[in-house]
Amino acid sequence: MSALNDHIRLINTKLQHLLKQHESLRAENHRQKQTIELLQKQQEELKTKLTEIQQQNLILKASNRPLNEADKKELDQKINSYIRNIDKCISLLAQ
Repeated sequence: MSALNDHIRLINTKLQHLLKQHESLRAENHRQKQTIELLQKQQEELKTKLTEIQQQNLILKASNRPLNEADKKELDQKINSYIRNIDKCISLLAQ
């Protein structure tokens, strides 16, 4: 009977250890998820800033000097892209 009680105590001790480890891992997982969310937000903000800077750069290029053919083509493509996006927004608003 003593061997059975010792075995039960050993299993109980291991179970308690596993429960503590599980709780610790859950807390770590929660922290990691929060970190991921924060980094994703920062990445989106940086992408937005990069897009804005690229647009400003294109505008500065267009305003400071005569455009060569490649720059004109790039500017036309950007303007057409903006117009398409605006048209999509207007059509969505009209629905």
